[in-house]
Amino acid sequence: MRKAIQLGLGLACAIAAQAQVTVDKPIPQVVQVEVNAAQKVGQPIPRTIFGSFLEPIGNSTYNGLWAELLQNPSFEAGLWTPAKIEEMLRERPELRRAGDLAIPLPWEPLNAGQGNRYEIRAGDAANSWQSLMVIGVPGEPTGIKQMVYLPVHRTRDFQGSFYARHLGGASRITVSLRLHDQNEILASQDLDVSNTGDWKKYTFALQIPEDKLHRLDPADFVVQLDDDERVELDQFSLMPADALDGLDPDEVAMAKALHSPLVRFGGNFTSSYHWTDGIGPRDKRRNMLNNSWGIPEYNTFGTDEFLAFCRAIGAQPQIALNLGSGTPEEAASWVRYVDEHWTTHSGLLWELGNELWGNWNLGWPTKGQLAQRTLDFSKAIRGVDPTARLIATGGDPEVFHDWNAIQLTIPPGTFDYLSTHFVVGTSNVKLKNASPDFVQQAALAMPIELERKLQEDQQQIDSTPGYAGKVHIAFTEWLFIGDRRSAPNFTNTSGALITGGFLNMLMRNSGTVPISDMTGIMEFAGIWKKRSQVFGTPAYYVLKMYANADAAQPVTVKADSGAYSVKQGVDRLPEIAAVPYLDVVALLSEDGRKLTLFCVNRSLQTDITAKLHLDGFAAARKANVQVLSSDLLTDANDEIDPDKVTPIDSMETIPAGEWSRVFPHASVTVIGIERK
Repeated sequence: MRKAIQLGLGLACAIAAQAQVTVDKPIPQVVQVEVNAAQKVGQPIPRTIFGSFLEPIGNSTYNGLWAELLQNPSFEAGLWTPAKIEEMLRERPELRRAGDLAIPLPWEPLNAGQGNRYEIRAGDAANSWQSLMVIGVPGEPTGIKQMVYLPVHRTRDFQGSFYARHLGGASRITVSLRLHDQNEILASQDLDVSNTGDWKKYTFALQIPEDKLHRLDPADFVVQLDDDERVELDQFSLMPADALDGLDPDEVAMAKALHSPLVRFGGNFTSSYHWTDGIGPRDKRRNMLNNSWGIPEYNTFGTDEFLAFCRAIGAQPQIALNLGSGTPEEAASWVRYVDEHWTTHSGLLWELGNELWGNWNLGWPTKGQLAQRTLDFSKAIRGVDPTARLIATGGDPEVFHDWNAIQLTIPPGTFDYLSTHFVVGTSNVKLKNASPDFVQQAALAMPIELERKLQEDQQQIDSTPGYAGKVHIAFTEWLFIGDRRSAPNFTNTSGALITGGFLNMLMRNSGTVPISDMTGIMEFAGIWKKRSQVFGTPAYYVLKMYANADAAQPVTVKADSGAYSVKQGVDRLPEIAAVPYLDVVALLSEDGRKLTLFCVNRSLQTDITAKLHLDGFAAARKANVQVLSSDLLTDANDEIDPDKVTPIDSMETIPAGEWSRVFPHASVTVIGIERK
C-alpha cells in the first residue's frame, strides 16, 4: 500500500511539474506565416549584434587559439592555483613524481628511476623568474619530457626553440618527439650547447613520418642530455610549422568563416590585466598567474597578437579596460597603442571594466566609487582619442535598475553604451522535481522575457535627462550553462536553439541593443580544441548561419503558431508569458534583392507545418535552406565526432502562390530567397 501511495504521489508531482508550462494557444494544424517585404520595421540592423567574445579562460587562448603545444615552457612556479593543480593531478596522477623531484608541472622526468637530478634556479633566468638545471647520468638517458597532442591531421612538421646555458660535462642535447610513454622516436635533432656564461637561444625542426602517429594520439616531447652533461634550460617552444604567426590555422579558419564583425577581448581577467606585460619580444614576456581563472598567463598572446587575429578574421577589436587594479593613465596608453597599430582606429569600442558590480573582479568599486571611476577613465580615454566609443558597466537585465541609476548620474556624453550580461544556469529552476522537458521549455523561453527586460532597461536610460536617444545597451556577454546532462548547455543542441531565439530577439531590438558579443568565439558556445582537434559547438553553427546571411532591413512578419507560458522556471527569469512556438524574423538584404527568414521551432515534439505567404516580394523559384537539429537536444560535437551536429543545407522549390514547408521540432532554420 505504501508503495502504491508513493507511486501515486510521484505521478502527481510529475503532473504538477508539467503543469507549470501552460499552453496559452495550441499549435494550429497549419501555421500561417505572413511576410510583407514592402513594409519595413525600424532601422537596418547593425552587424555588430553578431559579435563574439574572447577571454583567456580554460583553453580558449593558450592550448587553443595560440598554437603553442607546450605548457609552462619557462619552468615557473605558481602558474596554477592549488585547486587547478589538484585537478591536473587527478587527471594525470603520474605527474606527482615530477613534483617530488622539483620539476615544474606538467613536465616530467625522462627516467624517474634516476631520482633527484633536477634543480630549480631563480634570479637569473632567460625568461621570467625560474630556470631548470638538469644533471646527466653517465651512460643513461637523462632529461625531461612533456605529453603533447600534435595536429598530425593537418601537418607533420614542427618547429621549436629553447634557451640553454652549459654548466659542465658533455654538450649535446637531443630534442625529440616520441610515442607517449614509449621509447620509439618519431623525430629528433641533436644540438651542441657548449656555450658557457650567457644564455643562448637554439632552434630545431622535427618532422614526423607518415602513419607513425594518428589523430588524437598523445606523443611526448623529450629533451635528453648526453652522458655527464650539466645544463640550465629555459623558455621552450614547440609550434606546428603551419602556425599563422603563432595562431592555430584551424581555429582561425573557423573564426573567419563565422564572419563575426566584433571580437571583445575582456572578461573577469580584465580587472587584473596590464597590457604592457603582453607586448615586446615574446621570448621575454613574463609568465604569471591569471588571477581570475587560476591558470597560466604566458603573455605570448597579447595586444599585437589579438589585433593580428582580428585582422585575420575580418573583425573589429572591442577591448575591455582594467578598472580594477589599473589606472586611467594606463587605460589611455593602451588606447593610444591600439590606435597606432590599428589602421582604421576611428571609433573603436572600449569597455570601461567588466562586471564591476561583482566582488570576483579585482578592485571592484563600491557604489559610492562607481560614478567617479567611470568618469575618470572616460576623461583619460577621450583625452587621447575623442572618437572612442565607450561602454560603461551596466547591470544584468533583471537587476539593472539601481546600478544603472548610479551610472546615469554621470554627465551625459561620458559614455555611449551601458553593458549588460546574462550568463545563466539553465538547470537552476524554481520548480521542485522539474522534469527535463520542463527545464528545456523554461530555458528556450528566456529570450522572450529578456526582450521585455531590455526594453525596460532602455526606458530607464531614455527617461534620464540628456540621455534619451544617445545611449543604448551593449550585450557584451551572453551564455547558457546547464549543470546536468539533460539540461540546455552552451555545447549542446538545446543551447543552439536558445542561441537562435536570442539572435531573433536581438534582431527585433537592435535599435535598443546595437552591440552584442556571444560567449565566446573560443570555447563555451564557440570553437573548441581538444587533443589538437578543432570543432565548433551547435551554437557556433547557429551564429554562423545568422552572421553569414545577407540580411539587413527587418520587415513585417506574422506567425500565429500558438504559444505557451512558464511559471517557476529558470531562477533568473522564472515567470515568462506568451512564448511563441515558432519564432520568425524576416529581413531584406541592403539592396532588397534577397529575403531571409530566421525561424526557431521551440516545440520539443511537434514538427510545425506552415504555409508561407510572401507579399511585396516576387520570389525566384528556388530557396536556400539551412536547418540545424538533432536526434537529442543533448547531442554535442566533440574531438571524436566533431561534426555530429551541423546544419544541413538544401535547395527547395518555391511553388507559385502559397509555399508549404515543415519546420522540424526543436530546430533552427534559415531560409534565403532571391528576388525574381
